[in-house]
Amino acid sequence: MEIPLIGFADVKRWNTPLFDPWIPQEFSPQSIFPGSQSVIVIGLPVHLPVLETSPSIWYRELYKTINSLLDQYTYRIASLLNERGHPSVSVPRDGYGSIKVLKKNPITFFSHRHAAALAGLGTFGTNNMVLTPDYGPRVRFASVFTQACLKADPIMTNNLCIRCNQCVSMCPVQAIEEGTYPQAITDKRACANYSADLNHHYISPCGICIKVCPVGADRSKFGREDPGIYDPGNEHDLKKGWNHVRQYGRM
Repeated sequence: MEIPLIGFADVKRWNTPLFDPWIPQEFSPQSIFPGSQSVIVIGLPVHLPVLETSPSIWYRELYKTINSLLDQYTYRIASLLNERGHPSVSVPRDGYGSIKVLKKNPITFFSHRHAAALAGLGTFGTNNMVLTPDYGPRVRFASVFTQACLKADPIMTNNLCIRCNQCVSMCPVQAIEEGTYPQAITDKRACANYSADLNHHYISPCGICIKVCPVGADRSKFGREDPGIYDPGNEHDLKKGWNHVRQYGRM
């Protein structure tokens, strides 16, 4: 399927805390799909030049496309495993009905980010996102629970976050506190409230905390080695294109 990121985790890893506080038992694969033995996690990158226009209709549409593909890919993987005699289910990339629901309770029934870390795809950053070597935090994840016993990938032990705090200083609603995850605190409701406002104008999600992160080989690929180009006072030529896009497709 040409999926660029894929990792495998043994469900027992949900029983071994990597940090404190850890995932409550009811959020584990075994509780949600009893009999599951492995979790397959896939990731699709968010293309940085599109993300740089955020908040915008361009990024909004890319985000929707990635979400749709994640659901299709995981469904096809689960279906293939079922055909081969391994009971499996796909887990939707988002576990909430709308931003209005997320504002009331900013938690979903399963964390793909934690699954990605347990499948060896990356490590958590200050921005509460999973950072990957190739794309930094600019990745969307989805998962498959399966009763097939699959060889697990090693958990990444080298922390990719460099604690530059770009995500802290650039957050438009100061939702992220300086520190090391999970000690760093993300104000999920402040983030959800801001997303709700952007959604009213058809330009959600925000994406700034993943845009400004300097981690990821994609920055070199697109010639974006300097994250300082996003500073409000920087008059980089790229901003002309970003500002053009932001003028259209919105309320």
